[in-house]
Parts: sequence; C-alpha cells; structure tokens
Amino acid sequence: MKLKKLTPVLVALALGAPGLHAQTSPSRSNAVDPASIQALKDMGAYLRSMQRYSVSTELTGERVLADGQKLQHTAAAELEVASPNQLRARMYSARSQREIYYDGKMATLYTPQQKYYSSVEFDGPLSVLVTKLEERYGVEIPLYDLFTWGTPAAALDKIESGMNAGQDFIGPDLCNHYAFRQGNVDWQIWISVGNKPLPRKLVITNRGDEARPQSVTLMDWKLKPGFKDAVFKFTPPKGSTAVELRPLDKSKGGAS
Repeated sequence: MKLKKLTPVLVALALGAPGLHAQTSPSRSNAVDPASIQALKDMGAYLRSMQRYSVSTELTGERVLADGQKLQHTAAAELEVASPNQLRARMYSARSQREIYYDGKMATLYTPQQKYYSSVEFDGPLSVLVTKLEERYGVEIPLYDLFTWGTPAAALDKIESGMNAGQDFIGPDLCNHYAFRQGNVDWQIWISVGNKPLPRKLVITNRGDEARPQSVTLMDWKLKPGFKDAVFKFTPPKGSTAVELRPLDKSKGGAS
C-alpha cells in the first residue's frame, strides 16, 4: 500500500477514547493475517465498482518541532467523483485553500485566494492522474489511496504484518478495525461492516521519526450524490489569472 500524506502540512495525531466495556488488547504479531488482506481487497473491489459518489474528510494533524513539541492543526476536504475519469476536489485549512478539477480531458489546479489557475491536458483514469500529478508537478490530491486501492498500485505484497483489531463504531457505522505494518509506517483502517465495505477512518504513524507523528482521516460518504457533470469542468472566475504549471526539476528537488 502506498500511503500518502493527505495534505501538505498534516501528519495527524490519533486521539484515543476509553471504551464503555473493557477489551483485551490484540497481541502484536509479525504474521500477515490473510483475512485482513482479503478485507483490503474486498474494499478495493467495491471502491472500483462505484460509479458516482462524494466523500468529505476531516483531518487532524501535528507538526513536530525540533525540540519534540507537537503542534496540532486541522483541515478538511470534499471530493466529487464520477469514475473512471472525472473529479472535483476542494481542500480547506486556515492556511490555504485549493481546488482541483478534472473532466477527463483537462486537469486544473485553482487557488481561490490568489485567483491563480493552471491547466494541463490529460486523458487517463483517476488512478493514473493522481500519480502523474504528483510525479510531474508535485501536486497531491487528498485521499490519494481511494483511487489506488483495488489496483496493482496498492502493492499489498509490501505489507509486513496485518491483523484484525476488533470492531468500533465510526459515527453510526459499525466497522472492522485492521492494523498493518509496512516499512517505517504503521497504519490502521476502519472498514464499514456489510455489503458496502467503505473506509471510514485511516490512521498513519510514521515510525521513522522518533516522535511518532500520526495522521488521522475521517471519511463520510454519499453514494447517491446530486451533482451534475458540469462540476468537473473548470470555468475561470472573473479576475482570475492563468499561470504555467511547471514540471518538477528533479535535479534540484523542485519545480523547473
């Protein structure tokens, strides 16, 4: 699984809450539970079968200062999707806002505060778009993994350990809770029980940093959204300015 940061500044903190009933903590094992991997496959297959949906996210994050102190931040995102190749994503935080539009022919990045927009031609599916935008331009789409689960890019063979950690409620939904270890990353996912196995919560812990920063994402879904295809086509607002979206200069670690 290629796990991505969900916003540029967010590496979030999971907040624990006491349960109403005492539970026995699952034991740590380096074994990969086949049923847990199958749960990821089933979730990915369901995500790939969805034709039109919207999903909103709440993100809580932290930055770790040089002296180890942690500073917490929040952000939110809203995505409207029509598979296989239409997307509108809007990201909000106190620091910045940005929007991404993709109508199957043109991808556009828009910053409402500055009224700048950049467009590039593209005609691939969303699973390829999210990869190419990051590789070529350093543009990250929130909830990147929603478009790679259920595809070869998910790379489930890279998972080193996996287990079923029981069940929890995320909002009104009863979810199966799974925990995985992959390189320097521990990650947990809560998948709704039933015939619509949707991811409802994702927690990522960076073990490569001794401060163990975490990211937390909560997801709310609308499976019968009311949007029209017109939402995917970007129309420059009055007073906006077109700017060139330059490819990354990888030799310098930035845009050319």
